[in-house]
Amino acid sequence: MASEAVLTITEANFESEVTSSTVPVLVDFWAEWCGPCRMLGPILDDLAKEQGDKVKIGKVNVDESPNLAAQFSVRSIPMMVFFKDGKAVETVVGVQSKDALTKRLAALA
Repeated sequence: MASEAVLTITEANFESEVTSSTVPVLVDFWAEWCGPCRMLGPILDDLAKEQGDKVKIGKVNVDESPNLAAQFSVRSIPMMVFFKDGKAVETVVGVQSKDALTKRLAALA
């Protein structure tokens, strides 16, 4: 469910895309069967296109990457984890507005 602007994050590329990133990263933990997750998708697509190279936005399918979900103690989805300098600095559960996400990302810059 990722778009051209939104990365698909897996256990195989998590380190290179998130941990080693030189820009802030928003990682959305989601699942295909999750209605609210599907509502968040277009918001993240728009945000990724608007932010360009200033941030990375990626999605982790919890059914396909259960170890990552366990590593970040994902209990409810959608759950977004914000990373700066490769470290998780904030976690938000539930659908958020594009404006709210933009402000959280700006605070990481």
